[in-house]
Amino acid sequence: MARIEPLPAKKWPAEMREAFAALIPPAPRHTRSIQEGAPKARNALGTFAHHPDLARAFFILNGHVLLATTLAQRQTELLVLRVAALRKCDYVWAQHVLVGRDAGLTDEEIGKVTRGSADPSWSPLDAALLCAVDELLDDGAIGDETWAALTTELDTQQLMDLIFTVGAFEASAFLMNSFAFDLDDDLRPT
Repeated sequence: MARIEPLPAKKWPAEMREAFAALIPPAPRHTRSIQEGAPKARNALGTFAHHPDLARAFFILNGHVLLATTLAQRQTELLVLRVAALRKCDYVWAQHVLVGRDAGLTDEEIGKVTRGSADPSWSPLDAALLCAVDELLDDGAIGDETWAALTTELDTQQLMDLIFTVGAFEASAFLMNSFAFDLDDDLRPT
């Protein structure tokens, strides 16, 4: 049971509608396919509607890490899913399993995300991305060995996007877990 009742869209303050627009960055590198039956994130957006100023600020960052990032969408989804797995955030997990599939992750890879980087079938870069999430969440910094692996393939902007993606989704997990978000009906397994 959610601790705070999400506002239905018809009760959003006008400022929330403006904040919602901040999810689309001025210069997106990626697009989100809007598929029939795609989740609408009603509980997340309805909770943010209680604080439109915060929503706008966070949506600018979230829009960047999802749509304007210099990382490939598949890489971003590996990071997001690993954060969701480590923080036991069912809401982010359920949403990003679907987004991850759209970004090219297989169901087998999605399942392996929960086990982390130890699986030998990960590419060196994928393993380093997963390891970076673990280190950021455990130690607050990427360790030297992981950093060396990442810098063989990622540039400075990509490394910054990696760090801010992990941070943005850790903040999301804090909110969703603390407010005890219910899964939206369109995220529940059928």
